[in-house]
Parts: sequence; C-alpha cells; structure tokens
Amino acid sequence: MNESSGKQQYVFSTERLRFREMIDADLDFIAEMISDPGVMRYYPKTLPRHEATQWLDRQKTRYRENGHGLWLVENRATGEPIGQVGVITQQVEEQPLIEVGYLIHQPFWKQGYAIEAATACKQYAFEKLGAEMVHSLIRTTNIPSQRVAIRNGMKPLRLVSFHDLDTILFGISREEYFDGQ
Repeated sequence: MNESSGKQQYVFSTERLRFREMIDADLDFIAEMISDPGVMRYYPKTLPRHEATQWLDRQKTRYRENGHGLWLVENRATGEPIGQVGVITQQVEEQPLIEVGYLIHQPFWKQGYAIEAATACKQYAFEKLGAEMVHSLIRTTNIPSQRVAIRNGMKPLRLVSFHDLDTILFGISREEYFDGQ
C-alpha cells in the first residue's frame, strides 16, 4: 500500500488522491488553510501561523507515537495539496477512540474529496489497523461534515462534549463495515 515518489513517502492513494505524512515544507499550506474563516467555521477560532506550527508538530508526534495521524491529502494528478484527512486516536469521555478526521481547504469543496478521503481512511482503520470501531466527532452545527459521516456508513451514536463543544459522535463497527463489503 506504500508508494513513493521522489522524497515523499505515500501511505496510500485513491483514484484521485494521495495521502502522506505532513512535513515542515507543508507549513505554508497548513497555515493558509487553518487561518481561513470558512474552513475553520466549526472550530472555536482560526489559527495563526505559530499555532499552525504547533498543529503540524502534533501530527508528526502522532505519526511517531501511533503510526498514523492526519495526513496531507494531495490531488494525484497535480500533486497540489487539498487538505488533511486521517486516522487519529482521540480521548472521549476518558476512552480512546479511533477517529476519521477531515479538513478540506475551501477552494476544493464540493468536489467529492471529503467523502473519498474519509472512506479511504475508514478502510485503512479497519483493514490496516484492525480497529473494532471507527468514529467521527462532528460539531452539532456542522451539517456538511455530518453528511460526509453518514455517506461514509456511520450513524450518529450520541452527543458528547469534546473540547467543551457539543459534538455528535458518529460511528461504524467492524462488523457493519465488513457486512457492507
């Protein structure tokens, strides 16, 4: 499933997308994306460049400690970054959960990238990581991301407080995933 191109090591790819670990050279793209008010409208705030550096460092720590995290997603045809999507371990109500998280930069919305990427990450979580359950944590007001989770086969399970925000915990079990294959 690994493919390499030049210096970049890709984790996997889909028909239109490639996924790879973020590197320091991605900081400009990440900083631009998470400072965009449209992209961050369901987050507590936009993030300035110094917080983008912390964001990037957090992902690199996840890669080292967990072997996965939010990956940079590139358009396969052009190599252009379009967002970050991946599999991360989150603590919810003092329990570790495997989450598929997705954040696509605004110029690339409404092209089906979020569902393509989220579906591939769900598959990775079940087939490569052996997850028993895969979740997505989505703010109650974030209807577009809720639609992606539902299209990704997930169901709303319950309301939780995540980072002190009302959040819907979506999920799909391993059995449901493999029954749907």
